[in-house]
Amino acid sequence: VQVAESGGGSVQSGGSLRLSCTVSGLTNSPFAMGWYRQAPGKEREYVATVNPGNTPSYGASVRGRFTISRNRARNIVDLQMNNLDPEGTGVYFCDVNYGAYWGQGIQVTVSS
Repeated sequence: VQVAESGGGSVQSGGSLRLSCTVSGLTNSPFAMGWYRQAPGKEREYVATVNPGNTPSYGASVRGRFTISRNRARNIVDLQMNNLDPEGTGVYFCDVNYGAYWGQGIQVTVSS
């Protein structure tokens, strides 16, 4: 199973970024996909998940600003991040099936 993130980068506070995660090699479906992030010196923090029934859920710190969506046929999940603030800086990780598989992470930097 391979999990690959894309779309990270740098943005100013108040800006937007869109992350994508692609899963390959996983044949049993449906499965959950989600995002976590880890800021420098801090523990990994829950961001969002879309469950096997395609229902989204969000961490309290991003609710109302981030949107997770999945293209089920293509095993891709996107994370649209709006109104970013410097607290959003960190490495964002895609996870599959509630932590069964992880991507290597992608850097997001939000400057004030």
